[in-house]
Amino acid sequence: MTSEEDVLRIFPEEMRGKWRKAAGYAERLQEIRLRADKPVLLCIDGKEFFKDKRGEIVSRTEQAEIMEREELERLISYTCSYSMYAFEEEISRGYLSLPGGHRMGLAGEVVLSERDKIRNIKHISCINIRISHEIKGAADTVLPFLYREGRFLNTLIISPPGCGKTTLLRDIIRQVSDGNPYGGGVTVGIVDERSEIAGSFQGRAQNDVGLRTDILDSCPKAEGMMLLIRSMAPKVIGVDELGSEEDIDAMKKVLSCGCAILATIHAGSAAEAAERLFMRKLAGEKVFERYIVLTRRLGKCEVEAVLDKEQRILSGGPL
Repeated sequence: MTSEEDVLRIFPEEMRGKWRKAAGYAERLQEIRLRADKPVLLCIDGKEFFKDKRGEIVSRTEQAEIMEREELERLISYTCSYSMYAFEEEISRGYLSLPGGHRMGLAGEVVLSERDKIRNIKHISCINIRISHEIKGAADTVLPFLYREGRFLNTLIISPPGCGKTTLLRDIIRQVSDGNPYGGGVTVGIVDERSEIAGSFQGRAQNDVGLRTDILDSCPKAEGMMLLIRSMAPKVIGVDELGSEEDIDAMKKVLSCGCAILATIHAGSAAEAAERLFMRKLAGEKVFERYIVLTRRLGKCEVEAVLDKEQRILSGGPL
């Protein structure tokens, strides 16, 4: 579980005092949004709140603390160990990885290279701190449906934003890697494009993704899947947020090598996911043998349904 101290460590020492009460919500805190000269916003249990100057959590805009640009700059400098130049490559990807598996998204003035690629982001004025939540056992209710005679089935997690898909993905990976009552432990490869699954910081996974798991951090999914097949011989490959035809093409090559796939996609239902342009390449092939559909009810994430490859309902209920 994410602790109060985990959240406080995100901030420099001189800022921690007024973040202590917000950090008290660590287990329910999802995002901290900081924008220069704008109110300080928090997302707690999927609902939006503000922080006032005393550190109290409030619900009215007029009570909110306004984020000073100088304080924003101090936070970024602290996160970069007071050397933004050393973190230029990471900044160019739009985020910084934080200890504990958390992530700091960045927005500001983009600096382009001669080839019109993003080289850097300067004058950063917006920060989105996404709080990672490792929940061991999150996959317990769905795991029985993901195996057949000890073999892990190709599985797609379908979820709207903020419904815990990465948390569920991470725990499935951990249990597939370590072994569980339904199948022995196998080698798992993760292509962690945005450092959200393993939450790697300086090359070390901050989250437990299993003892037989190999991680490719900050690597594009399509290239990473093929690299893992060539170099690490995984039995299962896990990726977060399929989003392009290249991802689908690479995934099909992985399957042709006899490796199983565990993936996620942003959508509200299996039908909506199938309508995505890049997903139409799979139409009629029934690549995925299991679909896990997530939803949020009354502020809590739930498994709306586990479906088979014919999209028949196998199960559903709270995570």
